[in-house]
Amino acid sequence: MKRSEQIKAISQDGKIWDVIVVGGGATGLGCAVDATARGYSVALLEKDDFAKATSSRSTKLVHGGVRYLQHGDVKLVLEALRERGFMKRNAPHLVKDQAFVISNYSHWENFLYFCGLTLYDMLSFGFGYGRSRFIGPKTVEKYLPTIEKKGLKGGVVYHDGQFDDARMAVNLAQTVVDHGGTVVNHAKVVGLLHDDNGKVCGVTVVDEQTGQRYDMRARAVINAAGIFVDDVMLMDEPEKRRMVRPSQGVHIVLDKKFLQSDYAMMVPKTSDGRVLFAVPWHDRVIVGTTDVPRDKPESEPHYLEQEVDFILRTAGLYMRPAPTRADIKAVFAGQRPLAAPEKDGQKTKEISRSHKIMVSGNGLITITGGKWTSYRLMAEDTIDRAIDMGLLDKRKCVTRSYPIHGYKPNPDLSDHLYVYGSDREAVVELAKREPALAEKLSSKYGYTMAEVAWAVTQEMALTVDDVLARRVRLLFIDAREAVAAAPKVAALMAHMMGKDKAWEEQQVAAFKQIAANYV
Repeated sequence: MKRSEQIKAISQDGKIWDVIVVGGGATGLGCAVDATARGYSVALLEKDDFAKATSSRSTKLVHGGVRYLQHGDVKLVLEALRERGFMKRNAPHLVKDQAFVISNYSHWENFLYFCGLTLYDMLSFGFGYGRSRFIGPKTVEKYLPTIEKKGLKGGVVYHDGQFDDARMAVNLAQTVVDHGGTVVNHAKVVGLLHDDNGKVCGVTVVDEQTGQRYDMRARAVINAAGIFVDDVMLMDEPEKRRMVRPSQGVHIVLDKKFLQSDYAMMVPKTSDGRVLFAVPWHDRVIVGTTDVPRDKPESEPHYLEQEVDFILRTAGLYMRPAPTRADIKAVFAGQRPLAAPEKDGQKTKEISRSHKIMVSGNGLITITGGKWTSYRLMAEDTIDRAIDMGLLDKRKCVTRSYPIHGYKPNPDLSDHLYVYGSDREAVVELAKREPALAEKLSSKYGYTMAEVAWAVTQEMALTVDDVLARRVRLLFIDAREAVAAAPKVAALMAHMMGKDKAWEEQQVAAFKQIAANYV
């Protein structure tokens, strides 16, 4: 995945692409994979980095949505459970089974959640990750050693999936390129092209690395810009009302001592009516999330103090010892692209999480909403809509069984390099061939300089943030260690990319500014 080759592809004069996708998050990458798999010519353009915003800041779950079942949205749960199965089938090196325990403090809760989760299993129709079962108080304590034991009446075990979101995004981008498509990060769409009839027929994009502008023409333009979809829609119809209102979710990252288990904990009802997860991930524990309306979308949103307080307070009701601010290794905030309420006072959590496809009078296709688990279905529906509009010739979707780059069944989860899947051996060989690349980024973690080199040469990483946030996940695992590693990462990147000392210093300073949001 060489960026220079991708830039050369988008600079072709006179080329008319079948599909141009604006946005390199889960939805946009899914659309690009789907369209490429059908044999269309595809270009995807991302203004920052792949999964820079929402798509790298999830709870890392591949799930049907237990809380949607609580709300009676059976259709959404059915779709997500089916897609959960496809996701594991297509990317077994990134998606794994995760067992959850709901600890109950009344016999009624035991009955209620066991019945609900048994229905959840039945709805999976053969795509299940494991059967739900009731367990007694002693077994709950065995599975979750740090659980609050006072008044415990038992619990329910159920299964969902877990994955690494940013690594999935990188692999989807590689999948597009593997099959002849084009993807470019740090390339900002600044305008839409319209033909003589006013129909959308392409985009104007600026390479953020060089400032070079390109006009690209296409039969179908798909706006999959996530929380920024309004910005693209306004390029088409400047008077249009904004359709998306971001809702912020925050997670904190703790040491594994606060869970001491391979089981995850799920609190089915918090004081604000949501659920709270504590999930083991990359030898740490992720706890979240919140749901707070925000006024405007941000690539690097900052957590609110009350969000962190809420998570700590709720986790403290169930964890012994209760975590404190001093225990937080990292905190990350992400914004969900939810449909803006039509009525004043309506809360974001009252709005359906299902995806929506909108077509402007000028033929711009916008896809918004949804979640990581349903990214493939969202893409299928979007490309089908372009076909129904007569923009593309009819071709069948093939992504239900379509291996993602890195595909490797049954990876060794004890090796942190498992996320590279079939590329793992090449990363290991790189460190063997150049011993200096075997150096660790941090003495506390297994990440090596070889992974930095691989990110630069094979995964289109252009900045220290690209590497430490989304190619290796050190920023999300331990923000302070990521800051400490930034200078050596910048030095290696500068050497490999032919950059000077000023570039190194600028990159380290920029990364420290970003990392301040995670501390």
